Order: sequence, then C-alpha cells, then structure tokens
Amino acid sequence: MKDYIIRATAANGSIRAFAATTTNLVDTSRKTHGLYPVASAALGRTMTAAAMMAIDLKGKDDNLSIVIKGGGPIGNIVVVAKNNGKIKGYVDNPHVELPLNSSGKLDVAGAVGNQGKLTVIKDLGLKEPYAGQVDLVTGEIGEDIAYYMAYSEQQPSAVAVGVLVNPDSSIKAAGGFIIQPLPGASDKLIDEIERRIHHTPPISTMVDQGMKPEDILGKILGTMDLKINDTIYPEFSCDCNRERLESVLLTLGKKELEAILEEDGKAELVCHYCNSVYNFDKEDIRRLIKNA
Repeated sequence: MKDYIIRATAANGSIRAFAATTTNLVDTSRKTHGLYPVASAALGRTMTAAAMMAIDLKGKDDNLSIVIKGGGPIGNIVVVAKNNGKIKGYVDNPHVELPLNSSGKLDVAGAVGNQGKLTVIKDLGLKEPYAGQVDLVTGEIGEDIAYYMAYSEQQPSAVAVGVLVNPDSSIKAAGGFIIQPLPGASDKLIDEIERRIHHTPPISTMVDQGMKPEDILGKILGTMDLKINDTIYPEFSCDCNRERLESVLLTLGKKELEAILEEDGKAELVCHYCNSVYNFDKEDIRRLIKNA
C-alpha cells in the first residue's frame, strides 16, 4: 500500500485531524541508515509526526524540524519535513540495541531517554526561524509531541505514532494520527473523542490490518461529519548536493583547508541525512582555498 497523509475536519469544523501511513517511508530510512529495530521505531515515529505537522506549512520552501535530545543511547534524533511530503532524518546511533521493555515491545523510551529536550523549528523564510522547546516527558515520541503542542503552541492534541518491525528488521507497518479540538468544540464532544481513542487499537496494529488513513480517522470521527480536505504522499528525500558540501568546507577557513591539503591531500564528507559520500581531491581543495 502506498504511503499517504490526509488532513481532515469533523464536527462542523470544530475538530481537525491528520492521519498517515508511512510504512514505506520508514523502511526506506531503515535501509538508508542501516537502522536496528529500536532505532527504526524511534526515527519512524518522529518522521511520521513531522510529516503530519509539516502539512500546515504554507510556503513551498518552508520546513519543519524536530530535534530530540533525550540523553539515551540512541543519541540525537533529527528530522526535517516539508509540506509536500519530502522528509529526511537520522539518529546518532543507528545500531542501538536494548532488551524489550516490560510490555514485550521495543524499548523506544529507553533508547531515546527522557532527560533532555524536544525542539520544533519552523523555518518560514523569515529572518529568524520560530523555535519551540519542551522537556521530554516519556521519550515515547507521541506523548512528547502532544506535550509540545499543548505547552508550546497552546493546542491540545491527541497524538499517536507507531512502528511495527518484522523479525528480519524490515518495517511491517508504520503510521500515526493527530486529532485537535478547535475553538467551538464542546467538552462533551472532546470527552467522546477521548473515549473513542481509548478504545481504538494501537495505530501500528490498525495499519498492519490494512486500514488506510481515512479508515483510521473514520474509526474515531466517522459519525462526526468527517471531511477529507487534502492528501499528501510522503517520501524520504534528501536535498544535499556537492555545492552545499563545498560550502561546509569553506566554513573551515583558509588555514584549515591548507592543513587538509598538506596532510591528506583530499577530503571526504558524508551527508548525515542520506549517507551520500562526497569526495574532494587536491584540485578541489586548491580551488576552495582560493575562494576561502
């Protein structure tokens, strides 16, 4: 099944919602970075949340970044998403291994840690990007995103993101939803939605059962005049290129470039997001020295 994200409204516009299936997206990131299962789950949950959140960006060059620094063995999680569904991300330690947690599931919280910060950065093409930051609450990603939305954006939200991993480490199912009450939503309506969410299977289970984004929202909001407004197709996509990596080398300065030329005679840079390798030989470095 092809990955896609929908944006919807319900209850006469007093509820807005997003739902996504991201199995292929997460499996591509697994292959790109050689992720072990718990790293796939952590990065996959973060990418799924970011992909849904980025739909609200207006400009084609706007982007939304989520940076999670929890102090756990996975290190930092960094994800960047655009409103057209293009998304990239990485974790510092793709080969983290941990025993299953007390529920017999991948210990994402243990890998991420909960002694750090979750930061959301929105680059809207202004002089300074908007950045909001909160303390991590659980390290389970979904709960932390919900806490960020309530605390930093004053937007109460129900957030669910999940990843199921096959025994061979490939991704069996991945997806998520975000449901938000807007001004005008009654307490009775909110209570009913919370009740339905409580009785809904885990998001990864629903995706594994073949449910599409509209089926997932329909299970919670289906009798509330649910209307699908947009459909976006997410894909793992990195916009790195040789020119950008040259700019990185230029920031080292003339003296450092001269030292690289003398000691190594070459430089190799690897993109964090997609693992593409860029090699610069003696002539490349001499040219950069002239431009430094």
